[in-house]
Amino acid sequence: MHRLLKNILWLLGGRGFNALMSLVYLAIATRTLGLEGFGYFALIVALGQAVTGIANFQTWQFVVRWGAGEDGPGEATGFAIALDMLSVVLGTILAAVVISTAQLWLPLPGELLMLAFGYCMISLISIRTTPTGLLRLNFKYGTATAAEAVQPAIRAAGAVLALFYMPTVTGFILAWGASEIAVAIALWIAAARDQKIDLSQISLRNIPRDHPGAWRFVWSTNLSGSLNIAGKQVMILLVGSIGGEALAGGFRVASQLGQALVQLAQTVSKAIYPELVHAGDEALMMARRMANIALIGGVMAVLTALVLGRWGLEFVAGPEFTGFYWAMVILAVAGAIELVGASLESLLVSAGNAGTAFIVRAVPTVLALLLLGVAIEWNGAKGAALTVLGSSALAVIGFYIAMLNLQQISIRIATNGNGNGREGKPADQG
Repeated sequence: MHRLLKNILWLLGGRGFNALMSLVYLAIATRTLGLEGFGYFALIVALGQAVTGIANFQTWQFVVRWGAGEDGPGEATGFAIALDMLSVVLGTILAAVVISTAQLWLPLPGELLMLAFGYCMISLISIRTTPTGLLRLNFKYGTATAAEAVQPAIRAAGAVLALFYMPTVTGFILAWGASEIAVAIALWIAAARDQKIDLSQISLRNIPRDHPGAWRFVWSTNLSGSLNIAGKQVMILLVGSIGGEALAGGFRVASQLGQALVQLAQTVSKAIYPELVHAGDEALMMARRMANIALIGGVMAVLTALVLGRWGLEFVAGPEFTGFYWAMVILAVAGAIELVGASLESLLVSAGNAGTAFIVRAVPTVLALLLLGVAIEWNGAKGAALTVLGSSALAVIGFYIAMLNLQQISIRIATNGNGNGREGKPADQG
């Protein structure tokens, strides 16, 4: 538990620096581009992150899961790199289809389409989940935090340069693209210093050969990651498609400020997953403790959003964006709920129930996307935010129910094993 808290503190330190820099570049971008211009910018960024998120495999989880054995992370790393290559191929095809049809469903000017495709390609070649997994496998959270700090620093510096030399959507997208490439290089350098990367072990066959359930785990985590993207980036794209670029820009700002807690939830999840893999019988208790701590943090953050949110929107983004105050508060509540559920979701995945975690996340996410049009027509950005809140609440309730079932199964296995002397058989059946 001590090491877990230390790792979380490292990650939160990185998030704190990221948050500070994000306020800098968000303020510059919103005030320079205005509501509509920032809307175009938000749509292009969402396109790149959506394409990458859907095509990308959660390879850091594979490195942690299969690289912790006696043979080391060599084969797991090779498998992860092979999947990254596959992601680039699949993502390129997806990007070409999406950009070629963008004007049919997105309010993007024709002159920005090639810029959007270029950003998609930069996002794909900058996939960095594998080196992140290697650093987490060895509990090098300080090193990972230092490497990841490159991204917000480059974005902030790039935003300043764009302000003076290219105060357009193109200028800010170039700054974001440069930050993606820079952080990917930094993480690969950090990972290679700590762990030798044997390129001869790049293969899609070795891990599935030794672990029969590997592909099922791969696709389950990929689909879960895609759902997380759908809940954020695809949501912004659909908000823009239904409500226009101005609504997309405002919703993006409200989301970035209000759902900073979701990033915190991801931080907790990424820190706790390697610990849960190694925790064995104590994993359930550890997840419960983290959920209790997260509940306190979530309540405090929501109160902060209520009291200081309107001032924060005006201070960071300008008066044009204060109309999105209640959307930001609702998204903050959703973030607090996600924060509580982060450890529960990680527990399910670490226990080999990635398929269950995917289903629990999938149903509310799909429901939210289906209701989005009606919600926007009913109450604009607040309606869109309420669909996010409902999706988060249903998902976390599902994770909690699944965790209770997992606990009951563990108790039943232990009881049968102690009472009948047949520990192996019930465990195999569970």
